[in-house]
Amino acid sequence: MEKEIEKINNLDTLCQKISEEVSKIENNLDDLTADVPPEVAALMSENDKLEYRIRILKRHAEELTENVALEGSILNFLQDIFTSSIKKSFPELKTFTCSVTRSTSEKFGDYQCNSAMNIAQVLRQQGAKVSPMDCAQKIVANVSCDLAIESLEIAKPGFINVKVKTSFLSKRISHLLNEGVKPPPIKKRKIVVDFSSPNVAKEMHVGHLRSTIIGESICRLLEFAGNDVLRLNHIGDWGTQFGMLIAHLQEKFPDYLNNVPPIKNLQEFYKESKLRFDTDEEFKKKAYSCVVQLQKYEPDMMKAWKQICDITAKEIEKIYKVLDITLIARGESFYQERMKTLVKELEERGVLIEDEGRKILFVPGINVPMTIVKSDGGFTYDTSDLAAIRQRVEEEKADWLIYVVDAGQSLHLESVFAAARELGFCPPEVKTDHAAFGVVLGEDKKKFKTRSGDTVKLADLLEEGLQKSLLKLKEKKRDEVLSPEELKAAQEAVAYGCIKYADLSHNRSHDYVFSFDRMLDDRGNSAAYLLYSLVRIRSIARNVNVSESALKEAAKSTEIILEHPKELKLAKIISRFQEVIINVIEDLSLHTLCDYLYELSVVFSEFYDNCYIIEKDPTGQIKNINMSRLLLCDATASMMTTGFHILGLKPLEKM
Repeated sequence: MEKEIEKINNLDTLCQKISEEVSKIENNLDDLTADVPPEVAALMSENDKLEYRIRILKRHAEELTENVALEGSILNFLQDIFTSSIKKSFPELKTFTCSVTRSTSEKFGDYQCNSAMNIAQVLRQQGAKVSPMDCAQKIVANVSCDLAIESLEIAKPGFINVKVKTSFLSKRISHLLNEGVKPPPIKKRKIVVDFSSPNVAKEMHVGHLRSTIIGESICRLLEFAGNDVLRLNHIGDWGTQFGMLIAHLQEKFPDYLNNVPPIKNLQEFYKESKLRFDTDEEFKKKAYSCVVQLQKYEPDMMKAWKQICDITAKEIEKIYKVLDITLIARGESFYQERMKTLVKELEERGVLIEDEGRKILFVPGINVPMTIVKSDGGFTYDTSDLAAIRQRVEEEKADWLIYVVDAGQSLHLESVFAAARELGFCPPEVKTDHAAFGVVLGEDKKKFKTRSGDTVKLADLLEEGLQKSLLKLKEKKRDEVLSPEELKAAQEAVAYGCIKYADLSHNRSHDYVFSFDRMLDDRGNSAAYLLYSLVRIRSIARNVNVSESALKEAAKSTEIILEHPKELKLAKIISRFQEVIINVIEDLSLHTLCDYLYELSVVFSEFYDNCYIIEKDPTGQIKNINMSRLLLCDATASMMTTGFHILGLKPLEKM
């Protein structure tokens, strides 16, 4: 949006310069006689051309302004308007950040500019005698926006209350219906998102749930906004544990080189190898030998390693498929050679310190040193994460790195980010974020585990969700009105959608209690409620035989009427979508979008209860269809569908 506003301002400046030139020419022409010599005729011709050019440029500037206003965030648009006014009103303030917020109450208008108080304080510090009310009046005098602003009202001690034009909201709804739901115009970036990250030979468990769900939604959000997003699954696929896994594989399936080992339960296979590693010294020696050979990329070891990785990948992919997760697996093995290069370079730079056989790195501002090389010569998470940052910046050309990792890793990532900055691997212009999250709790408010105290397997959790969602649908007698295919689609959408939404609707930095009963409740802020709301909204047009194509055609010529208070309220919340998207991108907290979708569905219910859309005669025949209101339904559904896509929820035709 900043570039568009700058372009508009440049056009305005050019128009002003041309106007000044035209004025000079006109003044010269006034002094001329009726007998026009050739040079004057040339001036007159040039004048006509300049006036034509001014009209074209002004029209182009107006179109740009309108497109920015109709597609972007209203709050940001108003912020630009007030910033421009403040620059005109107070040119002595070279840099000043304008403050515009959404009003907390309708009696204060729709938005509020709070800058007058700060400006007055700054000016008083410079020796000027000025009150916030004076500053507010000066700002208002220089505000120019007939397109969007209905009125400006100054309230003590210097608040400027803004009421948005109803006609502007109507235009925004029409623009949405004709052009589709657009992301706010923001700077596009190359972004790497690191999330999910299970370990090879271990089943995914509830501990992987939040990273997977939150990471996927963050990627969808950033992709919707037009960014180039690389989704990386930093799988644990290297290290000492592979020695014991390969050694166990060799003994249990001696023909593994010719036949793929029929490992049906990787978790059990891992437990068996771990038990032998802990209790059998001979096996332990063999395991260490396998590790050494693997690190030298010995062909037989590599084949065994790949077989174990492939079996794990197939099991993980089953989880990702049902949850509709897309990832590129790039495990620790990918960075092995890069880690060797990294360590060699750090040694040459003289930044590593020997400490009881280890090689450590102290980072300014961090008390705990990073272990770059272990006493046995192996690498650590510190090493692989440093190598990963370097690769993502230098090779992927990323300018934003996001790590969706639990809050327990905060110190580790703080150290890695600081070290990468200090070593020059991550320059200042590259943004780094740790999208930290809390743990999943059981209903006893303790860490979520099975009754036997084991970690809850993700596959078991998803299967339980399927069973419980089916019971809930049957309890609501949906099986009596839905076909088997429709019932299955509803069962999956509700089960997986509820698990995702329960996670995303909580502030990610907090722990949350996992409860299927609450997730599947179709009252209140839940996926079940929102899925049903969208089905109901979509059914309104379908029940009166108005097709999707007919709605699109009607949107081209139908004016959106916002006379009823509930119509206006619905249009206002629909128009807030871009603001919400900007906020969620800034703090990577999806619960803000969840809250918005819930509020949108509640406001729609108020609109539906108070504003008739279909009018019928006493016999039940359709007498009239209020197309403006039906289009408001369509706009609401489009907004909810877009929100569902970002959250990873699957809309249903019937439920």
